[in-house]
Amino acid sequence: MSTTRQEGAIAAEPRNWLGFVRDRAAYFTVPVLALLAFLPIGSLPTWGTLTLAGLAMGLMIFIMASGLTLVFGLMDVLNFGHGAMISFGAFVGVSTLVALGPLYLSSGIEMNLLALLIAALAAMLAAGVLGLVFERLIVRPVYGHHLKQILITMGGLIVVEQLIIVLWGPNEIPIPRPQNLKGAFIVGGVVLEKYRLLAVALGLVLFVVLRLVLTRTRIGLLVRAGVENREMVESLGYRISILFIGVFAVASALGGLGGIMWGLYDEVITAHLGMSVMVLVFITIIIGGLGSIEGCFIAALLIGLTNNYVAYLAPKLSLGSAIILMVVVLMWRPQGLLQPSGSR
Repeated sequence: MSTTRQEGAIAAEPRNWLGFVRDRAAYFTVPVLALLAFLPIGSLPTWGTLTLAGLAMGLMIFIMASGLTLVFGLMDVLNFGHGAMISFGAFVGVSTLVALGPLYLSSGIEMNLLALLIAALAAMLAAGVLGLVFERLIVRPVYGHHLKQILITMGGLIVVEQLIIVLWGPNEIPIPRPQNLKGAFIVGGVVLEKYRLLAVALGLVLFVVLRLVLTRTRIGLLVRAGVENREMVESLGYRISILFIGVFAVASALGGLGGIMWGLYDEVITAHLGMSVMVLVFITIIIGGLGSIEGCFIAALLIGLTNNYVAYLAPKLSLGSAIILMVVVLMWRPQGLLQPSGSR
């Protein structure tokens, strides 16, 4: 009997080793993609400029998608209404910037950044409050029913979009960037746009903060434990339902932050902003692995880089680049690049 077990263990070892290699390979997909793209591009300055643009785009997508993947991974909720928080946050943020006009358009970069910070906080607060209302009125009655969640949250998204049109009008609203965030630095021929550098820095800080909160804090531990065994955690005296509502509010706030960042990226917002970017957001969490923050981060970078490389090399394919990337990744790893730690 023991001999049979040993033979089984030896036979399983190569498969476990291959699985380990395949899991770790996901972490190298971004540098591999960047290096492979350099071959057809050829020019280092052009490649560097495209790479920065792709990283900035990817990290803004991550800001929006991270909230949605948190809600699914920790609460098992497919919230198609996440786009409502993106649009609402963008409009509240822009309204705040208009109110802070002299500060926002000041010649001092400190004043510009302060105005952006206030607008971002306003967008996050508004989106977070909307998320609480959304969870209470729309999502709570359909917990545990994915099909109903898709239908009712999509309906909620449409309703919020119409309310935005009522409040702010149907026309697109331009968002001029302050003078200090226009233009770029040129280093070795590589064009480093100021706003994209800001987006990269903000996205990286947000990823580190989310990772630390989920893995190194008591709140993160309680939330992950509540996902694994809710009854046991509640028997210890913790209100998991309150924690989950907090997660939903934080996820909505991140959507609002992503909305104002994306609006400044395009320098224009419309009521349909959230719905238009939700395609990229859902592709991101599917590629990354439903519920995985690390996978969402990697997938967002892959989408941003692929979009910019393909737009330069084959412009006609750029609109479908994210879908092509999703097909390639899912053929390699049907479950997505990574899985949340609780499911491993």
